Amino acid sequence: MKRLLTAVVILLISQVTLAGVKIEHWISPSGARVYFVESRVLPMLDIQVDFAAGSMFDPTGKSGLAALTRGTLDLGAGKFDETAIAEQMADTGANLAGGADTDRASVALRTLSAKDKREPALEILKNVLHAPRFDSAIFEREKTRTIAGLKEAMTRPDSICGKAFWAAMYPNHPYGRQATPESIAALSRDDLTAFYARYYNAANASITLVGDLSRNDAEKIAESIAAGLPKGEPATLPAAPEKPKKSLIQLAHPASQAHVFIGLPAIERGNPDYFPLVVGNYSLGGGGFVSRLMKEVRDKRGYAYSVYSYFAPMRQTGPFQIGLQTKRSQAKDAIKVTRDVLDGFLKDGPTEDELSAAKANLTGSFPLRLDSNKKLLENVAVIGFYGLPLDYLDQYQAKVQAVTVDQIKAAFARHVRPENLIVGVEFQAAAGVGARLQVLPDGQQVLPVQRLQEE
Repeated sequence: MKRLLTAVVILLISQVTLAGVKIEHWISPSGARVYFVESRVLPMLDIQVDFAAGSMFDPTGKSGLAALTRGTLDLGAGKFDETAIAEQMADTGANLAGGADTDRASVALRTLSAKDKREPALEILKNVLHAPRFDSAIFEREKTRTIAGLKEAMTRPDSICGKAFWAAMYPNHPYGRQATPESIAALSRDDLTAFYARYYNAANASITLVGDLSRNDAEKIAESIAAGLPKGEPATLPAAPEKPKKSLIQLAHPASQAHVFIGLPAIERGNPDYFPLVVGNYSLGGGGFVSRLMKEVRDKRGYAYSVYSYFAPMRQTGPFQIGLQTKRSQAKDAIKVTRDVLDGFLKDGPTEDELSAAKANLTGSFPLRLDSNKKLLENVAVIGFYGLPLDYLDQYQAKVQAVTVDQIKAAFARHVRPENLIVGVEFQAAAGVGARLQVLPDGQQVLPVQRLQEE
């Protein structure tokens, strides 16, 4: 009986997915953008509130502020202390989640849609958003934990190489700044309250609701969330990232394996070249064992267990990145093969067979991205926060199918220019030498590297 019920639920969700996703959008009276999908399949309600309050908005010299602000936001709010919030969530069967990345900070609530269950959960959500305590003791505790985590990360070669790689890709942009133990240690509780006051406001908010709810109730809930926030102003974006100069970043580290990253700033959310790039990348390095990089680097030569490539569009120009891990003795050869594969793809694009396989996979797997309310919430929240077309999900498969080889070649030529590629790799350190970090006044990390302009 349980299996039958599960099958029925999956069938119903699949039918909703195939029928398209109707996203309703409005601006609340308090100025927040609202996105709503009515879904009666399950008696659940999912809400996500996104703010343009990610790490790109960290003030100079205060890297890590956005993440620490979000991390302490729900650890005591209004009349509820940390324990009371956890108990209230458990008592109502609800869940509070979220986090912060480069672009946004999010608070998400999942609750049963029945009014007697959702109202107590909504009360917690609104207290968290409207009246976070930023308790001094909890702030110090979370600051200590964050510092410990950063120190631990600086012992891992993949983390060290990744941080230096991002700093090289974005040398004059907030995307390249990294939190350090020193930048976190310098933060005060007043820094958190000031950051919250500036960025956690209605004009800077996007509210997404998905689930068992009427439009009328959705409007009331969204406004009850937005009304308790300061009206404020939308966040001001920094100048767009500049393309870096082609260079090789070498890091001294005693690890036995070499971590290699190759990439550059490539594409922002909403760029019309997104679909040609995504379809093309499936054949290059996004398709797992069927990708060219995997076949050439792993299957034919055994240089790496795994090699991948991806595009990560962000509010501003996000990266194109290739990554692999290999023996130090063969790192140079592995990089050469990887570059040769990339150069060949830039010249010729995918074959027709590769293009067909990419389209079949991307369109065939697409319904799985929408087969639960939580996944639907995540997709609609991205549409809302980044201002994508409301029919984005409905048009996704058609846009994938419409991509041609010529479009892929042209898009890659515009966004993946060899003269702007950054290569980050670790080499064997001298005896007694480890990877140490130097901290600049703005909080950006620089490792003891050799930065060489490639011939």
